[in-house]
Amino acid sequence: MKRTWTIIGVADVSHSFNWYQALFGQPKTAPAHEFFGQVLDHDGTVLLCLHQWGSHDHPTLASPGSSQPGNGLLLFFRVDDFDQALDRARGLVAKLEEEVSVNPSTGTREFALRDPDGYYVMVSAWD
Repeated sequence: MKRTWTIIGVADVSHSFNWYQALFGQPKTAPAHEFFGQVLDHDGTVLLCLHQWGSHDHPTLASPGSSQPGNGLLLFFRVDDFDQALDRARGLVAKLEEEVSVNPSTGTREFALRDPDGYYVMVSAWD
């Protein structure tokens, strides 16, 4: 396997798409469809796919009411501009879920926040 495409169910693809682009400091673009978008890195690598709840017959994307959003899922991103990502994150949410700390397993700084759909997003320094 070379890549995995993580797909999450969201209420508003365009809103979530813009939110993630703001978090990652990317230029604002539009998703490919109103029901689906891929947040891409500068080299075209897919970072995250956003799928509108109930748009197709995918059983696990039928309804956000079936379970707690993100239960059993941690979106974990490594970034090479950690301090800037932290500043951007503070501009996107009223309060971080976890303030900056050093992960004892990886030895890297990280913080956590919730996205517009309630998913838990961990951001970790690349270094």
